[in-house]
Amino acid sequence: MNFQFLIFDRVEELDLVGSWELVGLLAEQKKCSAPKLVTLNTMTPSGEHGMRFVADAHFSEAEQADVIFIPGGSGSRIAMEDPKVISYLQEQNNRCQAILSVCTGSFLMQKAGLFNGRRATTHWAFLSHLKDDPEIEVVEQRFVHDGNIWSSGGVSAGMDMMLAFIAHVFGTEVAADVQLYAEYFPATTIYGRPLERENVSEYIRGLSQHA
Repeated sequence: MNFQFLIFDRVEELDLVGSWELVGLLAEQKKCSAPKLVTLNTMTPSGEHGMRFVADAHFSEAEQADVIFIPGGSGSRIAMEDPKVISYLQEQNNRCQAILSVCTGSFLMQKAGLFNGRRATTHWAFLSHLKDDPEIEVVEQRFVHDGNIWSSGGVSAGMDMMLAFIAHVFGTEVAADVQLYAEYFPATTIYGRPLERENVSEYIRGLSQHA
């Protein structure tokens, strides 16, 4: 199986790297080939928090993928305005086995119409963006699987989705091995007071004021 992770300037690092690690461990078990980075713009993109990457290929020249993974980050809003990128995603939806998105990677999915008539989710701060689209059934869960389309909440949620995808395709024993080697057993501690949904807008404004 061939995994391609899409990348672009201002990608959210953990969206990308967390699931990349899990697929890398899957490749070490000889269950798939080594994952590839496929860029939607520059060959040397920088992450949301300064991490630098070097892509393996541009999407216009990339080999056919079995699985495409779309991370989020503020750069997704720029990438989604490129009509060639949108056409590429629409073509891949008809060719590959599955497309997975994390966080605001959902913006690219939505623009390409890949969520139309499906259940989907995204980062809690951007759920309203999907809810405004009558073609999408928004589900407030950690991740959602609908046909060949998978979507997850923000950042770390992508790792839960990828483990579930691995279990779905390769079986729970393989997923258990990957989880063990990654030592991905999230702590249950929640620091501070859990955020109420009605306070999300106020919370976001507060973050921007202190940025």
